[in-house]
Amino acid sequence: MTLDADAIVDRRRTKRQLVVWRLATILAFLGIAAILTVQSGALAPRSYVAQVNISGVMVGDPLLMEDLAVVAQDPDIQALIVHIDSPGGTVVAGEELYLAIRDIAETKPVVAVIGNMGTSAGYLVALGADYIIARRSSVTGSIGVLIQTADVTQFLELLGISAETIKSSPLKATPSPLEPLTPEARAATQAVVDDMYRWFVDLLTERRELTPLEALQLADGRVFTGRQAIANNLVDAIGGVEEARDWLQTTRGIDRDLPTVQMDRERHVSLGVSLLSLGRKTLLPETLRLDGLVSVWHPDALN
Repeated sequence: MTLDADAIVDRRRTKRQLVVWRLATILAFLGIAAILTVQSGALAPRSYVAQVNISGVMVGDPLLMEDLAVVAQDPDIQALIVHIDSPGGTVVAGEELYLAIRDIAETKPVVAVIGNMGTSAGYLVALGADYIIARRSSVTGSIGVLIQTADVTQFLELLGISAETIKSSPLKATPSPLEPLTPEARAATQAVVDDMYRWFVDLLTERRELTPLEALQLADGRVFTGRQAIANNLVDAIGGVEEARDWLQTTRGIDRDLPTVQMDRERHVSLGVSLLSLGRKTLLPETLRLDGLVSVWHPDALN
């Protein structure tokens, strides 16, 4: 039976469509296989330099701690670059990052790179690295610890409000905005701040190879530019990530051609939310605890 011209054209069109769909199906399967392969790490570089980024006000970051644990355990990671752009945060957040970085530095070289800012607890984190780099105009330093509170009792009196607190002992939940700060409460709070400050200064003395007097002179709360920081031995060099890779190659033999892989996942916390969290830790008596100690630089624009 002879097919007419229209039937022949229709059949050829159908064959072409089948070919297109088959090719599309094959490509889809190949694409899914490629994605699964990448996610499994089969195509990841066998040796590389890891980079983690620490930014914003630090109040604790479990995901970042997981990333650092991976860096510590993965034999394919040859070195770590810690990029810091933070005014600081809670002392606990800075301490746990410092300890995690020191743990990594036991087996792999670590370089800290300070961007716009690495102050207070941000600088504490940088002290965990083997080498610290900053830009000439980076802001660093602000070495110290604080607890903030406020006395709003007179304002409440103007509103006809009387605050009453029943507690087990006079120093419980102090300082508190709902009662005047007594000399005993001030002394107890100052003792906590002083203890953490001494710990911070001792780390500065040890890590930067300073005398105790030199460390105390630098730890008076002032900030430094990168140029001032290098003159005072708070940082080691001027530059950025490229200079970090140069140092790793010249001093630790880490090939400059190894890829740099970003380890951290996207996580953004607004400055307002971060400061609100810090404010609650330092102003509200029910949340005033050791991790309420703050090491953060407060420029006027943030007040």
